Amino acid sequence: MLVPLAVPAIVLVLIGWALISDVVRRTNDRVLGGALGAIAETVQVERGEVTLDLPPAAFGMLENGERDNVYYRIAVGPRLLTGYADLPAPDAAALSADEPRFRYADFRGQRVRIAETRRDLPRIAAPVVVQVAETLDNRHALRNQLMRALLIGELVLIGIVLLLVRPALGWSLRPLSDLRRVIEARDTRAAPDLSPLETGPLPAELQPLLRSFDRLLRRLDDATTGMRRFTADASHQMRTPLSVLKVQLALARRGSGEALGEMEEAADRLERLLTQLLALARADEAGAVPPAERIDLEEVSQAVISRRIRQAIDAQVELRLECEGEGPFPVRGHRTLVFEMLSNLVDNAIRYNRKGGLAVIGIAAAPGLIRLTVSDTGPGIPAALRAHALSRFARLQGEQGPSGSGLGLAIVRSVAERLGAQVELGDAPEGLRVTVTFPAA
Repeated sequence: MLVPLAVPAIVLVLIGWALISDVVRRTNDRVLGGALGAIAETVQVERGEVTLDLPPAAFGMLENGERDNVYYRIAVGPRLLTGYADLPAPDAAALSADEPRFRYADFRGQRVRIAETRRDLPRIAAPVVVQVAETLDNRHALRNQLMRALLIGELVLIGIVLLLVRPALGWSLRPLSDLRRVIEARDTRAAPDLSPLETGPLPAELQPLLRSFDRLLRRLDDATTGMRRFTADASHQMRTPLSVLKVQLALARRGSGEALGEMEEAADRLERLLTQLLALARADEAGAVPPAERIDLEEVSQAVISRRIRQAIDAQVELRLECEGEGPFPVRGHRTLVFEMLSNLVDNAIRYNRKGGLAVIGIAAAPGLIRLTVSDTGPGIPAALRAHALSRFARLQGEQGPSGSGLGLAIVRSVAERLGAQVELGDAPEGLRVTVTFPAA
């Protein structure tokens, strides 16, 4: 706080110095000019000669407590009429008639202020130059007196401010201290409290801070709640294949021939669950996002078909790619995420299909948009359950349906949100159609 106080104080001193010097100069010049005018008015012409009657009042005007020396000079052309011959003479042609001019000069080792004017008298060929000069002691004394008063006033003002600034800062920062105590009070609780802060009325300057902190707490609360729910659901889903593995291991020890097949199936289910959990975590990752790249949906679709073709053959499902118009079909995003999203859609279309069924990846371009669809000929999803189908670990057919973790559509929704796309579940001619709408690159 001292630096902001010192800077304007210094600026005020400099401005005050300039203003006081100007006022002192103007005031004393007015007095000096009055004395010059009184002397100049006495210059007359009598019988062809220039006469002068120096009035004592003119010099009395210049008397002051500092006893400044006063000098004068009256000359007719180059001829001195009276006064101090060595007083610096001006160029008479440069002077205005009956108009005073002021200037500084050095005279007898001292700095003086000279007031001078020119008079043109009738029947006198040469101009009459009248000069009055005084030393500057009184001017300097008056300027220094005013500057001392200004400095004393500033010092008093700064002293008062220094006395008041600490209690004023303490008073103004009291709401911030209250806010800190409210936050610190939560450190003593065993479980983290992420509810909005209750601080009571706050100044307008602190309300944006409180709102931002409450938003951060809300996001943390959502994240921790989602993490707890995710952990609970994941542990529940992983418990089933692990229990199967334990049972089948026990049967294998007793010589059951089918135990190894059941163990392999349980291990595959556990591997798929872990793979999808990692994919979902990657889709939900809130860290630094890599720069978006230009992706051709047709190329990604062909890569997904190459991965899933063996699964489609084993499930006796025909897997097909249909593009409306000539490619490419560019969108901006991250290829790994788009590949994972489409791979989960195709996996669902194969897994929840009938034998001899059809799974179709469709790509169509519209003005400013590109639509990616995955259709199947399975049982579909009733309209009332479609919103629930996009949530995590949603198993609409329960344990009676095909094996799965219920994470496929949740991964699709999370990836789409991160890429700025929209997901919509609808009816296909014989089953389910999932539509993902991307902004065109």
